Amino acid sequence: MKTVMINASPKKKMSVSSYFLFLQRLFVGGKVIKEKLRNKGDHKRLLETVSEADSIVFCLPLYVDGVPSHVLMFLKELEQYCRENSLDLNVYVISNGGFIEGNQNRVLMQVFENFCNRSGINWCGGIGIGGGVMLNVMRIMFFIYFGIFLLNIISGSSLQDALIYLAKQWGIILFFNIGVLFYNIGMGTAISRGRRFGVKFTRAMMPSFLFIIVADIFFILISIFKGGIFRGWLKGSSKKSL
Repeated sequence: MKTVMINASPKKKMSVSSYFLFLQRLFVGGKVIKEKLRNKGDHKRLLETVSEADSIVFCLPLYVDGVPSHVLMFLKELEQYCRENSLDLNVYVISNGGFIEGNQNRVLMQVFENFCNRSGINWCGGIGIGGGVMLNVMRIMFFIYFGIFLLNIISGSSLQDALIYLAKQWGIILFFNIGVLFYNIGMGTAISRGRRFGVKFTRAMMPSFLFIIVADIFFILISIFKGGIFRGWLKGSSKKSL
C-alpha cells in the first residue's frame, strides 16, 4: 500500500494539521509519502504523486465551516485528473477547527464525499476534530514538562518524585488527546487495509465551559504578544503624528 499524506494547512510552521498528520502517520503501514499543499504551485507535483498512490489522506483546517479556498482549487484539478486517468484512490480526511464541537466539521466532510463521487474515486471517511488549536499547543507542553523534569533532577529532587511528576503531566496531556488517538488508530488500520473508515467526530477531552475560559485567555495572550492590541494603538498614534 502506498499512501500520500497531504498537509493542506497554509501555515509554514507549527500548524495544527502537521500535528494531527504526525499522529496519524504513527498508525499507517506500508509506504507513506508526506506532501504539502499551500498554493497552485504545488498542484502539478501533487497530481503526479497521487497518480501512483493507493490512498490519500488530506489533513486541513476548517475555514468558515468548510474547505479552505486553496484546497478547493486543487480538488477541482484533481477531480478532472482522476476522471481522465481513471484513478482508483481511497480518500481519507482529517479536519480540525477551533470550535470545541467536532461535528462542526460535518459540512467539510460532505464536500469531500461529493468530490469523491464526482471524481469516481472512493470516499472512505475521516476524523473531524474540535479544539484543534488547544491540542496543538499541548504538544509543546510535552517538551516543557520534560524540561521541568530535568530541572527537578538537577536541583536535587529524587528520580522517583521527578518521574511521578512527569508521568502525571504527560498523562493529562494524553487524556485530552485520547479521542483523537483512538480514531487515529482506527483510521490507520483502515488505511493500511484499504478499507472504509466512515466519518467520526471527536474533540479535546475537557468540559466546554472550561475550554471557553482557557481559549479566551489563550487568544488574548496571542493578541498581546503578536501585537494585535498594541499594533492598533501604535497605528492610531502614527496617524496623529502625521
